[in-house]
Amino acid sequence: MRTLSLAPKRVFAASFLLLALSLAGVPAAAQAPAAAPAAEASASASLPAITPVPAPGASAAKKSADTVDNPYGIEALWKGSDNIARAVLILLAIMSIGSWYIMITKLLEQSKMNRHARTVDKQFWQAATVSNGAGSLEKNSAYRFIAEAGVQATTDHGGLKSHIPMNDWIPMSITSAVDRVHATTQSGLAFLATVGSTSPFVGLFGTVWGIYHALTAIGISGQASIDKVAGPVGEALIMTAIGLAVAIPAVLAYNWLAKRNKAVMDEVREFADELNAVIVGSAGKAA
Repeated sequence: MRTLSLAPKRVFAASFLLLALSLAGVPAAAQAPAAAPAAEASASASLPAITPVPAPGASAAKKSADTVDNPYGIEALWKGSDNIARAVLILLAIMSIGSWYIMITKLLEQSKMNRHARTVDKQFWQAATVSNGAGSLEKNSAYRFIAEAGVQATTDHGGLKSHIPMNDWIPMSITSAVDRVHATTQSGLAFLATVGSTSPFVGLFGTVWGIYHALTAIGISGQASIDKVAGPVGEALIMTAIGLAVAIPAVLAYNWLAKRNKAVMDEVREFADELNAVIVGSAGKAA
């Protein structure tokens, strides 16, 4: 009888609890598992956070990608510039290539003339006549050209030229040959002087144009943060660096080659004076 009396009370309590939950708006299906997410949240909060470890090759791959896709290099400058900036780069490249070509060719030419000067001392002055001495020299030698000019002056003295005294005609012919040799040694130096004096201004023009182009693009986009300005302006300044890189070697090469030319021509003029003395002193018989 006591057990039966408790059953209505339990049924009443359960009915009252369901009624209260239904009035609060909680579905009956969600009442039982409602405590599970709270328990899982508390358990996850108590566990320490685990940071994912990158793969060993991930950092290397990222660095290589950054190296290949450099947004501030010359490649980016070429791709992001317009036709005027590209024309400036091409002009500077032509100046640089021409300067280095002249440097190498003039250095080889001067070295060859120094070798010919040593040959003159060993072979030319030991010959019996000027013609024989000239034949012992190399065909492309400046000294042979001057010697043959002196020999030709003794025979080419007819017509109106016969009115010129032989003692004046021979020195004139030899001096004319020396002047031609000097003009040959000076060829190319004017280009070096031009490149050395103008390439910095060409690079500066490219810089000004690049900065103008970059600022115009920034103004149109409306983004003037430092990361947006540094890239285009830095690329434009590369133009000035390229201009200086072209000008400095050209100026140094011009001064160095001009000094070497002076030394070479001093030996050529000394040879010409001695040759003139031999031909004039022998009245053309030694030719």
